[in-house]
Amino acid sequence: MANPLFNQTWKLSRFILRRDRFKLPIWLLSLTGITILIAESFTGLYPTDESRESIAQTMVNPAMTAMVGPGYGLDNYTIGAMMAHQMLLFTAITVAIMSILIVANHTRADEEDGNLEMIRALPTGRLSNLSATIVVLLGVNVVLAMASGLGLYALGIESMDLQGSLLYGAALGATGFFFTSVTALFAQLSESSRGTIGLSFTVLGVAYFLRAIGDVSNEAFSWASPLGWILGTEVYVNNYWWPIVLTCGVSVLFILIALYLSSIRDLGAGFLPSKPGKKNASPFLQSPLGLALRLQRTGLISWAVGMVFLGVSYGSVFGDLDSFFNDMEVMEEFLSPVAGVSITEQFTAKLMSIISMICTIPALMVLFKLKGEEKKNRVEHLLGRAVSRTRLLGSYFVISLITGFVMLSLAALGLGSVALSVMDSSMSLGTFYSSAMVYMPAMAVMIGIAALLVGFLPNITGFTWLYLGYSFFVVYLGGMFQFEEWVGNMSPFAHVPQLPVQEMEWGSTSALIVIAVALIVAGFAGYNKRDIQG
Repeated sequence: MANPLFNQTWKLSRFILRRDRFKLPIWLLSLTGITILIAESFTGLYPTDESRESIAQTMVNPAMTAMVGPGYGLDNYTIGAMMAHQMLLFTAITVAIMSILIVANHTRADEEDGNLEMIRALPTGRLSNLSATIVVLLGVNVVLAMASGLGLYALGIESMDLQGSLLYGAALGATGFFFTSVTALFAQLSESSRGTIGLSFTVLGVAYFLRAIGDVSNEAFSWASPLGWILGTEVYVNNYWWPIVLTCGVSVLFILIALYLSSIRDLGAGFLPSKPGKKNASPFLQSPLGLALRLQRTGLISWAVGMVFLGVSYGSVFGDLDSFFNDMEVMEEFLSPVAGVSITEQFTAKLMSIISMICTIPALMVLFKLKGEEKKNRVEHLLGRAVSRTRLLGSYFVISLITGFVMLSLAALGLGSVALSVMDSSMSLGTFYSSAMVYMPAMAVMIGIAALLVGFLPNITGFTWLYLGYSFFVVYLGGMFQFEEWVGNMSPFAHVPQLPVQEMEWGSTSALIVIAVALIVAGFAGYNKRDIQG
């Protein structure tokens, strides 16, 4: 670029692509693949007009409208209309999360770690890093939009024409571009990556709740939300393109403001005043446990709110379960019905297995934070003091285990409370809670695997995420795809008794606890012996 402020932007763009050569393809393939697979699965789940009309009727209630958005085309609920109604919003939110995390990592996080200072020492422009990040994310979202749109059209589903498919992809890309601009702006306002991510996720959360309130009560609130703009495209029904133009236009405005702010602020500074810290740290903060908890406080609070919302969202559908599963033969395989057990109890058992695996994510993230601190050469500073390795790893392990328990409790209580308020059932809140808590031993096994890898092989901790993904796939879809029994048995979550459908099995539960303890002990032993990365 001719402007010296943008000098070497293209080289830095290639550098960012090099750094994220694995991360970006995984995001793109995952989002595109899941979008296409779900669209294809709808043709098998709802092959007839009657089955689609049945599911459309379950969507006509305020709870479902608040969760997934207004049902455009419910009177003619084609596969295309169903795909846009049930999947566009949640996929767009996932794209937003991707953009927030990547932008924050390459802007404020790099600035915190001192990487941006080294880049600025080279013949680069003042705005080169920010503009390179924006260019890369713009390209990523364009690729995602094209891949998703053309992939959906390539399925050859009658109701999913080329224009609607391209608009579906454009809606995802525009959402990603919008939250790229929002995060770029907050990276100038906040003084930390944690603040940048927190503020960006706050905008995402507010956008979701504004849209939910507007879709149920007052449409004006929906049009105050970027997620409301995206749903206003009415993909596969009316195919309006102007909300995409609106979203991109506002995004460009935010990017211009972010670039201006970046050009006038000092490196490492932010425009939002930081809260002055205490003169002396509390005794709790001076401990490894207190420090570990303080470092992850914002993320844990965000996950806690998310788990409550997850439980409430799922609980809201319990009032229409009978009509939801009516005339849908595939659900017999999905739920593996048991004689004498109600649909509500079967659905609760299956749902808790899914929720427990989602709640495992923040628990693992807590433990892997220690590995991140080690990579940033911060662990040596702690171990150089009167802090043992056992105490350090133990602090993160305790927080991880408590995090799993709290997240699972919040999701179960949120689900049970709302479910009981919208249905007539003899089930109690305790039944919902116990059906969730029974998964704690399986979660402990996952935490044990994470501790084992942190203790011996910290460079391959990504295996834990693959294993969790495998568990989700075989437990969630095992009945539908008729996997061999041993395929499911490789996951610890498959050995948990599905309350309230099954009786409590103390043998398998005890075995999971023993395995978890063995993994954790081995992980601590390995961490005490291996070299700390420097």
